[in-house]
Amino acid sequence: MHRVEAHGAQIPALGFGTWELRGVLAIRMVETALAVGYRHIDTAQMYGNEREVGIALRASGLAREEVFVTTKVWPDRFRAGELQRSVEESLERLGLERVDLVLLHWPNPHVPLAETMEALVEVRERGLAAHIGVSNFTVALMEEAVRLAHPVPLVTNQVEYHPFLSQRRVLAACRHHGMALTAYCPLARGRVFTNELLRRIGQRYGKDPGQVALRWLVQQEGVVAIPRSSRPEHVRRNFDIWDFHLSAEEMDAIAALASPAGRIVDLPELAPRWDEE
Repeated sequence: MHRVEAHGAQIPALGFGTWELRGVLAIRMVETALAVGYRHIDTAQMYGNEREVGIALRASGLAREEVFVTTKVWPDRFRAGELQRSVEESLERLGLERVDLVLLHWPNPHVPLAETMEALVEVRERGLAAHIGVSNFTVALMEEAVRLAHPVPLVTNQVEYHPFLSQRRVLAACRHHGMALTAYCPLARGRVFTNELLRRIGQRYGKDPGQVALRWLVQQEGVVAIPRSSRPEHVRRNFDIWDFHLSAEEMDAIAALASPAGRIVDLPELAPRWDEE
């Protein structure tokens, strides 16, 4: 399994996302992902499935250190003291002593970032998380967060990223700071499967458009992808991307699919002013 190194974190480049997976389905899909070979599971307080993720982790029989576990703090818990308590609650639900990575799920303009980052750094210093990072942060917000956390490093910014949305500025900033970029919605909620270019490229390698899109992501320096699926066959197929390599020309052609209209996730009450591409 290819891993992305960021400030000591060894992040498996292909993780399993769990958004919208609840109850028995969440347990079954995480168990399936771990059986297939995924060693990176992404959850969040807001997903309402941390307890189920923990059940699946224990049922897998894998040693704790074999699986990289990420969770995220929802913006309503960003105040000092409250953020730390929320992570303790996440650990209780997961049944873990610590997670590998805790992220701020979205920026919160109503709480000073300095206060939030101080609390997040304390989470790491107390050993509740091995590493910390952010999600849905623009370049400007990321720069501020890095400065406020110093000397404790941030290891990733988790953002929407797929062939139809360029994240060049965010990716450049991540690389500048030695951080990974973690791509959520890597299959553009299924849009990749109707794209003719991705289909044609896939035919050359015996792969489907989704596998091409995922390969395009993880083949970029410092990029991690976390596809989600509720169907076991898709979980297996998404993982089957390690036996082919896209050419430089193919990589460039896929990157050229991006457009300003490509963004899918844009929550008006939470989203910052996105970087223009």
